[in-house]
Amino acid sequence: QVQLVESGGGSVQAGGSLTLSCAVSRNTFSGYCLAWFRQAPGKEREKVARIYTGDNSTYYADSVEGRFTISLDNDKKTLSLQMNSLSPDDTAKYYCAIRTDRWCGLSYSYWGQGTQVTVSS
Repeated sequence: QVQLVESGGGSVQAGGSLTLSCAVSRNTFSGYCLAWFRQAPGKEREKVARIYTGDNSTYYADSVEGRFTISLDNDKKTLSLQMNSLSPDDTAKYYCAIRTDRWCGLSYSYWGQGTQVTVSS
C-alpha cells in the first residue's frame, strides 16, 4: 500500500506561482510512474505532468508545457509540481498519483486526497 499526501495548494492571482508537494510513503521509486492530475468542476480529469523514474523522462500536457515542472526528490520522498504563470484556467483540484510499474499511460493505482488551486484574474 502506498499513501500520498498533497500540500501547497491555495489561492493566487493570475501570473503568480505555486509549488505543490506530494509526500509518498515509499522508500524506493525504481521504475515507477508518478504523476499530477487535476480536475475542475464539470470537467474531466486531466493528466498534467508525469515523471517515469526508470529513465527520468517527463510528460506535460500541452496546456501546461513550459509553465509547470515536475520533479522528484528521492531522499525526501516528495513529488513536486512547480507551477508558474498561472491563469484562471489552471483552477482545479490537483492530485498526485503513482503506478508501480512502467506503464505510465494506464490507470494509476494510488491517489492522494487532492489539494485545491484557485487562480483569480
